Amino acid sequence: MSEIRLVGTAHVSAESVDEVRREIDEFAPDIVAVELDQNRYHALKYGAEEPEIADILKSGNLMMFLLQWGLAYVQKQIGMDVGVEPGAEMKAACEAAEERGIRIGLVDRDIRITLNRFLANMTIREKLRMAWALLLSVFHFGGGEGEELDIEALKQQDVIDMAMDEFRKFSPNGAKALIDERDAYLAHQLIGLSRAYERVLAVVGAGHIAGIRRYLADPTSLPPLEELTQTVKPFPWMRLIEVGVGAVFVAILVLIAFSGVGAGVLLWALVYWVLLHGLLTAIFTLAAGGHPLSALTGFAVSWLTAIHPLLAAGWFSAIVEAKIRKPRKGDVKRLLEAASFAEMRQNPLFKVVFVAALANVGSTLGTVAYFVFLFPALGVDPAVMLGQGASNIWHLIVGGA
Repeated sequence: MSEIRLVGTAHVSAESVDEVRREIDEFAPDIVAVELDQNRYHALKYGAEEPEIADILKSGNLMMFLLQWGLAYVQKQIGMDVGVEPGAEMKAACEAAEERGIRIGLVDRDIRITLNRFLANMTIREKLRMAWALLLSVFHFGGGEGEELDIEALKQQDVIDMAMDEFRKFSPNGAKALIDERDAYLAHQLIGLSRAYERVLAVVGAGHIAGIRRYLADPTSLPPLEELTQTVKPFPWMRLIEVGVGAVFVAILVLIAFSGVGAGVLLWALVYWVLLHGLLTAIFTLAAGGHPLSALTGFAVSWLTAIHPLLAAGWFSAIVEAKIRKPRKGDVKRLLEAASFAEMRQNPLFKVVFVAALANVGSTLGTVAYFVFLFPALGVDPAVMLGQGASNIWHLIVGGA
């Protein structure tokens, strides 16, 4: 009968690196299964491939990149605190297996599927909380000294259970994609390996041990593998909101035009739209360290991108920024290796991505400011003016009929 031995690790633990090597020597497995997918294994062994700037700036990819970068940065800083490279225990497991002529099994789910399901299943509230937590983590780790971390304590089961419970409270849908589904996927893969090999040593994060053991004890409780590997197409709430914003803006202009208040009010309504979006986009672009030409580009296009659901002001500002900063091969790697926020700010790629993100924030705030301050700035009662416009349009339609 085959045997599966689980080794729970902390991904930034020196003790975990030594423990992995000891377990391989003591257990003498036929195969070493590691919590990696093909892409992460290749990146760990040979270095990650550099993505194209244009691919990063696509809306979905930009969110993925920022999430991966934020998580990697925090993990990197913890690793620096304890003197260990993140993922060192997985690398050690692979190297030890290769040195001994033992097969390596890559048993984790494709990171792209995991991140897709992670982002698609989270609520807007969860995403905002996560973004805020990552920002706080980046700034905390980037400057000043925090409390000393006891990484080995993180592998104790009671500490793990408490951490998992806290994460589930923080983001129940995120925990499902990052923890529960991967527990099931890892268990599926290990059961498959156990049919082909007598002795399977699995090196996985300590947080997955309990879940994997439950599934190994009762394989009938496993969800179908196909269900765990499907990408999720989230409901396009943001796209609908963007379409709605454009529709409301056009409706306001039409109602003003038919309200009889005069062309001057209509003209100012257009001017405010252009100025609010342009100025806030430009200000946020400059705040991100963007070049004045990037800010000028954002100013010029943001009035249009705000009503076009397929365009974003940040893309245009970032394209100009990329032409000026000229990100190079290796900037992604250097960005992930940055030890502080100040060091990141010197990275050309980070400047481009940061400009894209903050320019979009500025444009969004421009939309909010417009709808909040438009009518006070025009000095008119919106209910009266819009009501009159709607009434005039109705009479025009009825009269024309």
